[in-house]
Amino acid sequence: MDLDERIERRRRGESERALVRDFDVLSPVTHLTEPNGRGPVLERLLDVLDPTFEGDLPGNAYVWGPKGVGKSAIVSALFERLSEQSDRRRSTIYTTTRAVAPPTTVFAYVDARYATSEFALYHDVLDSIVEESVPEGGVGTAELRDRLDAELSGSTRAVVAVDHLAEADTFSIGRLDELLDLPSVAYVAVGREPPVAESETTDGLDPEPDADADIDQTVEVPRYERHALVDLLTQRASLGLARGALSHGDIREVASWADGDAHDALAAVCGAADHALERRGNRITTADLEAGMEAVPWQSVSLGSVLALPANRQRILRRLLDLDASAVSSVTAATDALTADPRVNLSATTVKRVLYELAEVGIINRVETDVDSGLGRPPSRLEPQFPTRVFRRLVDVGD
Repeated sequence: MDLDERIERRRRGESERALVRDFDVLSPVTHLTEPNGRGPVLERLLDVLDPTFEGDLPGNAYVWGPKGVGKSAIVSALFERLSEQSDRRRSTIYTTTRAVAPPTTVFAYVDARYATSEFALYHDVLDSIVEESVPEGGVGTAELRDRLDAELSGSTRAVVAVDHLAEADTFSIGRLDELLDLPSVAYVAVGREPPVAESETTDGLDPEPDADADIDQTVEVPRYERHALVDLLTQRASLGLARGALSHGDIREVASWADGDAHDALAAVCGAADHALERRGNRITTADLEAGMEAVPWQSVSLGSVLALPANRQRILRRLLDLDASAVSSVTAATDALTADPRVNLSATTVKRVLYELAEVGIINRVETDVDSGLGRPPSRLEPQFPTRVFRRLVDVGD
C-alpha cells in the first residue's frame, strides 16, 4: 500500500465513524453468538445432541442446506456454547473428590475449508479438547489419531462438528466417516448437498447424504423466509450502522432480492455501505444499494471459501479486480497484466495455472467472447463469481 492509499484510508475512516459503527457486523463471514430466526433448527439440533445431556454418545448427524441459510452460524454458535459449558463441568469434576468420574462429553467445531488434510483435522479436534498446545509439525498423522483416541478413553467422549464438507478441496462425508471412526467420537457433518431421497432407500432407514457414511439423523436448514431475512438484516444494521443509515423499505428490498440467501443479502448491504463511504455519504441511498447488489454475482460463491484460499491466490484475485475490460478479455491477457504487477510477485506460469484452477472451482467464470482470434476456441473473459466489493474491502484492511 503506497502513501496516497494510506492517507485515503485514514480519510475514509473519518466518514466510516459517522456511517458505520462496526463493519465486521455487516460482513457475511461474521457469525453472531446468537443466530437470528433459526429457533426451530436449533431445537432439532438439540434433539440430535440430547443423548449427551444424559451422558451418552449421540448418533452421527448430517446438517444440510444451500448457501446462505445460516448452517455455519447455527452450528458454530451452538458448539461454542456447549464447549464452554463442558469445560466448566469438567473443571468442577476435576476439583471434586470422586471415586469414579461421571461420563463427560466434549464438543469441537472444525472448519474443513482450513482443515484440508487428515493431519489438520486431527490437529484441530485435539486443539479444541485439550488444554496444552498441539504440535503443528514433527509428529505424524497416525500419532495424532492415536493421541485423540487416548484422550477419549475411559469416561470422556467427543462430538465433533465438521463444517463445509464436500466443497472444493474439502473432505467428502464418506471420508470424514472413515477418519472419525473412533469408539468415543460422534460427528455432525455440515454441507450443502441434500441427502438421498427417502424414496431411493430400500431398507426404510433414514436417508444418508453419502453411501459410505454412517449417518443416523439428518437436519435440513431451509432458506430464510422473507420476513426472517428482514429481521436478520434489521438486527445487523442496528448493530453495524448509524441510526437511520438504512431505511426499513430498503432492507425489505434487499431481502426480496436475495431470495432467502443471507450471505448475499449481507454482502449487498456491506457493499452498499462501502459505496456510501466512497462518496462520503452519511446514509445508504438506493444508488448505494444498487451498487452493493451489482457487486454480488448471481449464484455467488461464498466469500468464506474465497478468504480460505492461500494468500497468493487471494492476491491474484484482488489485483484481478483492478484490471480493465481489455486486461480480463482472456486468460492470457489477464496473466500478462497480473505478472506485470509487482504486488503479485508470481511467475506467468504460476498465475496462468492459478487462474485456470480458480475457474475450475467456480470462483471466477470464463465467459466466451465474440472476438474471433482466428485459431482455436474463442478467448474467455474472466468474471469474478464472489462479492467483489466486500472482498476488496476485507483484503485491503488486512494489508
